[in-house]
Order: sequence, then structure tokens, then C-alpha cells
Amino acid sequence: MTASKSSRARNARVGAQAAARNSAKGGSTVKNGGTVKNTGTVKNGGAARPSGANGNGGAGTATRDRNGRDQARTGAARNGAAARAPRTLEVRDEVAERGPAPWLQIATLVLALAGLGVSIYLTIAHFTESALAGCSESGLVNCTKVTTSPESYVFGIPVAVLGLAFFVFAVAIMSPWAWQSARREIHLARLASMVVGIGFVLYLIYAELFTIGSICLYCTSVHAITFVLFVLTAFAAAAWGLKPGVPWKLIPSRQSD
Repeated sequence: MTASKSSRARNARVGAQAAARNSAKGGSTVKNGGTVKNTGTVKNGGAARPSGANGNGGAGTATRDRNGRDQARTGAARNGAAARAPRTLEVRDEVAERGPAPWLQIATLVLALAGLGVSIYLTIAHFTESALAGCSESGLVNCTKVTTSPESYVFGIPVAVLGLAFFVFAVAIMSPWAWQSARREIHLARLASMVVGIGFVLYLIYAELFTIGSICLYCTSVHAITFVLFVLTAFAAAAWGLKPGVPWKLIPSRQSD
């Protein structure tokens, strides 16, 4: 009887010690007089916590460190992409198109070249005293009578030479580079030269009709070219103005004074 009691007391102590150990591990319970059954479960997947950490503090710290490194790598990648990205320059449309409309620039240049060609031929014919091809020698149209008349000289200079010099200047002043120039003096010189040219043409027409009594077809072609150049130049000055560096507009705005 005494031995039986001591056995039960020993088993009770062993069961209590086992229960204490299991409760520390996961909350075990003792059933059937000392048989230990582990009914406890380890929360958070049984992962051991670092010593001195409360709750998920250790995982949170690791997560923050990882996020910081990821953000640093992402920022570095963005900075590198921004550094490698090509830079673009903004170009205003109005800077690319200066002066009158392109068709006007081309038309005036072609007319000036045509006038230069006729003036060269008249100059050669004047100094070689050769007859002009395709021109009548009698009646109202008489090129020889016009080119050999006293009115074919102005201040001792042949009119053909003056016409040649005029159209050499006209080719330069009617070129697209001159039309697009930012110098106001070039546009003033173009307009002034056309005014002088049309004035001289009016004098020559008067001399042919009322003094000589005949006309020259080549001279008339030069007069017509000069008149068209004068009209186009006057139109460009009225529509575009003489302001350097201003884009061409058919009707200038009221604010661009």
C-alpha cells in the first residue's frame, strides 16, 4: 500500500514536470493520470522569434530594410534612365518660315533671272552692233531704231548696260536668302530699287512711244518683268512688312506693331 502511494506520487511529479515543459512549448495538457498529450500549436507557422523582439518586430525590421534597398535600387535605375534619355530641343514653327510666302520668293528670283538673261543679250547686241533675232526692222516694232537712237544712252551709259547692272542686283536681292534676311536694310533696298526701276521703265516707254516712235520687243519684255517685280515687291511689303525676323502672314495682326 505504501509502495503504491509512492508510485502514484512519483508519476504525479513526472506528469507535472512534463506538463510544465509542454506548456512552455505549446500548451500541452495532461490526461489519464500523467499521460502527456501535446495539444498546443505553435502560432505564426512555428517560426522562432529573435530574442528581445516583440510580436512581428523582427520581421517588420527586415521588411523595412528590404523595402529601403528596393527603393534605392529603383531610384538609381530611374536616375540612370533619365541620364541616358536623349534631350530634345523645341523648335518654334514661326522661326522656320521667314519672309514672304515661298512661291513669291521663287517667282521673284525666276523673273530676275529672266530679266538678267535678256539684258545680257541686249548688251552683247549693243556692243557688237548686231541685229536682234526675231525683231522687225520696220513699222511700230523696230528694235534697231530703238537700240541705236540717242535715247539708248543715259548720261553717256548705254541703257542695255544699266539694265544689266539693275538685274544683277535684282537677282541678289530677290534670292530666298535676301527675302529671309533679318536685316531691315536689305528689304528697304529691294523696295527702293524696284521704285527706281519702274520709274526708269516709265521713262523708256515714253521715249519709245513719243520720241522714237517705235518699240523694241526685247526692251518691252524687260519692262514687263520689271513691272511684275515691282508689283510683287510692293505686295510683299504691304502684306509682310519690313520687320526683320517676323514670320510671313498674309494679313498682319494688329498687335504686331
